[in-house]
Amino acid sequence: MRLKEIEERLAAIKNELTTRAAELKEEEITALENEVTALQEERAAIKAAAEKRSALLARIAAGESVGDGEGDGSGQQRVLRNFKGAAGEGDNDDKYGSMEYRKAFMKYVCRGEALPKEYRADAVSKSTDVGAVIPTTVLNQIVEKLESTGMILALVTRTAYKGGVSIPVSTVKPTATWVNEGAGSDKQKKNIAKDGMITFAYHKLRCAVAVSLEVDTMAISAFETLLINNIVEAMTKALEQAIIDGNGTGKPKGILAETPADGQTIESAAPSYSDLIKAEGALPMAYENGAVWCMSKKTFMEYVGMTDKNGQPIAKVNYGTSGKPERTLLGRTVVLCDYVASYSAAPAKDTIFAFLFNFKDYVLNTNYSMGVKKYEDNDTDDQITKGIMLVDGKVVDKNSLVVVKKIEAV
Repeated sequence: MRLKEIEERLAAIKNELTTRAAELKEEEITALENEVTALQEERAAIKAAAEKRSALLARIAAGESVGDGEGDGSGQQRVLRNFKGAAGEGDNDDKYGSMEYRKAFMKYVCRGEALPKEYRADAVSKSTDVGAVIPTTVLNQIVEKLESTGMILALVTRTAYKGGVSIPVSTVKPTATWVNEGAGSDKQKKNIAKDGMITFAYHKLRCAVAVSLEVDTMAISAFETLLINNIVEAMTKALEQAIIDGNGTGKPKGILAETPADGQTIESAAPSYSDLIKAEGALPMAYENGAVWCMSKKTFMEYVGMTDKNGQPIAKVNYGTSGKPERTLLGRTVVLCDYVASYSAAPAKDTIFAFLFNFKDYVLNTNYSMGVKKYEDNDTDDQITKGIMLVDGKVVDKNSLVVVKKIEAV
């Protein structure tokens, strides 16, 4: 099978990178990286096709309409099989997780049909201004895919505090205290003024859902998959962009919007080995564990060819068991993203092109009660469907932040 051939080739490439690491030239590494990317994409396509076949078989087994146009003359499509639970029974009284609501939701999005009365009472919320709540099963998949797809989302601390509430930093970042035998710690002696408070606001994040959702004959599983992919694609980028450099106005406040602690801003005319040494030296020992480098791929490649005084490369790219590149600088993990400015010969002065940070020190407070709303654009007469969620985020401890900032060459 082709899948087996791909796995064997990936294993061979991994072995070659391990055994010939010292003698491989840059162009050879680049060629291997391109080949690995192509093989991984082909493997993903093969697995996606297999999952689609499995999903189709599951629909048939669950009693989904097969859409072949046959029926009993009453306009209803023929059902091949039906088991208890196919219509949503046994969903722990979650009416938004039932098959009836999922079908009603699909009709609302695709055709603009009003939701049944029993679902409309709780469907509209002033805080998010939504017209329909996304079904629970679909929402769970959106959340799961958001966390697995994003490069940054999986690294930050996620909470679900109520918006507008002030929370002591110590609640988000707990600390242990020594006490005498048989004694408990005194909560009343916590210095809230010293530790500081953080307050999460209501920032509305919205994205437009694909126009192809107007197709009336779309199967419910295909509709939900398309809805999930569109929301995840749009919201992942928006959330991660805000986490890195959001200004805090109408959106979460990003990491780079914080002012680093004294001595933790490294000025650099161009990427160099000494920048990394200075940054590592500026990172407090207490924050050593968990801190990672974050920069664009273009900036990372500026460091790839650098060596220390012994001729050893300071940047390394390994391929883990999953076949994905694992990048490091001086042994520290590097997270690549497009949300940090890339270094160039003439960037704007004071541009931050790389930073050290422990992403667990950033808290993303999210209201995952996501919904959608349909409205008409009076200028274009287009019917627009948008997804809405509430989110805010803040750095709760900036002491792990060390930035490398561009200055003019001397």
